[in-house]
Amino acid sequence: MQTFSTLKIADNDSVAVAINALTKGEVVTVGGDRITLVTDIPAGHKFALKDIKEGELVIKYGYPIGKAKSLIRQGEHAHASNISTTLNASGEYHWDKQVSASFMAKAEERRKMWEGKVPTIQAYRRPNGKIGIRNELWIVPTVGCVNMTAQIIIDWAKGAFASYNYDGIHVWSHPYGCSQLGADHEATRTILSDLVHHPNAGGVLVLSLGCENNTPESFRALVGEVDPTRVKFLTCQEVEDEIEAGKKLVTDLMETISKDKRESISMGELVIGFKCGGSDGFSGITANPLLGRFCDAFTAMGGTSLLTEVPEMFGAEQLLMNRAVNEKVYKETVKLINDFKDYFIKHDQVVYENPSPGNKAGGISTLEDKSIGAIQKGGQAPVVAVLDYGQRVSERGLNLISGPGNDIVSTTALTASGAHIILFTTGRGTPLGSPVPTVKVASNTAMATKKANWIDFDAGRLLVEDNETVLSDFIALIQKVASGEQKAKNEINGYAEISLFKDGVIL
Repeated sequence: MQTFSTLKIADNDSVAVAINALTKGEVVTVGGDRITLVTDIPAGHKFALKDIKEGELVIKYGYPIGKAKSLIRQGEHAHASNISTTLNASGEYHWDKQVSASFMAKAEERRKMWEGKVPTIQAYRRPNGKIGIRNELWIVPTVGCVNMTAQIIIDWAKGAFASYNYDGIHVWSHPYGCSQLGADHEATRTILSDLVHHPNAGGVLVLSLGCENNTPESFRALVGEVDPTRVKFLTCQEVEDEIEAGKKLVTDLMETISKDKRESISMGELVIGFKCGGSDGFSGITANPLLGRFCDAFTAMGGTSLLTEVPEMFGAEQLLMNRAVNEKVYKETVKLINDFKDYFIKHDQVVYENPSPGNKAGGISTLEDKSIGAIQKGGQAPVVAVLDYGQRVSERGLNLISGPGNDIVSTTALTASGAHIILFTTGRGTPLGSPVPTVKVASNTAMATKKANWIDFDAGRLLVEDNETVLSDFIALIQKVASGEQKAKNEINGYAEISLFKDGVIL
């Protein structure tokens, strides 16, 4: 069993991470060098391996995470007080065809390793050929005015159909669908339409008021072709009793979905979203690298991975651009980054106004520190496509999605693009859940133990166990959750909600 008190991640790093809290005067050995600590070092935080001069780059993960504001002495706590970001609103990027080819060659090697060995899951094959890992009834309100109407119908249905064969009943409440203008209004409509088409929903009731900007007619046109036995529409102003009318439609839907059965399906048909929230100093060492190893294996199986949180790519974007499969995808990635920087600038906000207070308390000092750790969730997989907010995925492999880092907004965006399940790393802990199973992966064992009611997997095991054992156990967990053998903690706790990205005028 591995035991150590400090960790130097890359050979050229100028800082190391304290695995456990260390005290001033303590002598630690890092890479054969004995270092006397000149300050206390909290667990997950960094200390200097050598004197780092004022203005000198601070290196972690093998890359700069900022520069020293003043001299950082060997053995001194290296954190936000003495490290500043090097980021600004502009950036120069490049694409190297040879570097991209090397990532694709390694991906092909991984694909061959998994050939004929791809695990299976038990999932629902939908009439359109897509798969779902849950067989649920969803009510999608077109406007916030009917949220409570939907909730009344849902509360009734949970009792009326308790003996039926289904996995869950949800209403995706939100305050929008009216009084929005332009692109902001269309973004709301797009996300709601995506939810109507999500394959984890065996049946959907689209519930409208009737006078909203998101008119029943225009929304139905946006939704397009659907299976009328699985998608029903109700406009409350057009019926005398909307509750009774809703109950009748829900009954029809439940009669249909209760007949659905799981069947054996390749794990490579899954679409999985990757997300981090409440990160700490261990997130980039344990939980995010675990997801990265999983992403590499999963995409080699033929799986589809989704990565968003664009502001948490700032400072690490070139590393993602290096993996673009072609120049077109590279240019789309540059646009993805620059468009989000422009969004900050348009609102007179600093592009690098991150990490959060909780991140800093956990040991993250700058946005580069956070971002380089965050993008590890995508492993080394080539980037095959860049999607707009609300755009549904069509390319197998690693896809980047435009969207913010906010936890529930980004998990909603991942769901809307087609994620069947979301893998959510956290160092601080969170109970939230998206419309799909949201598997929480703890970066440290202490938090995983303390918040066992929130956490599905302890990636802190990587500090004392070998990578392959932990990865194998994690793949087995995803198989169980996808197959319905095991619920994610958010499902057990009843945490499931949506939040829409708003960037416009409300009338």
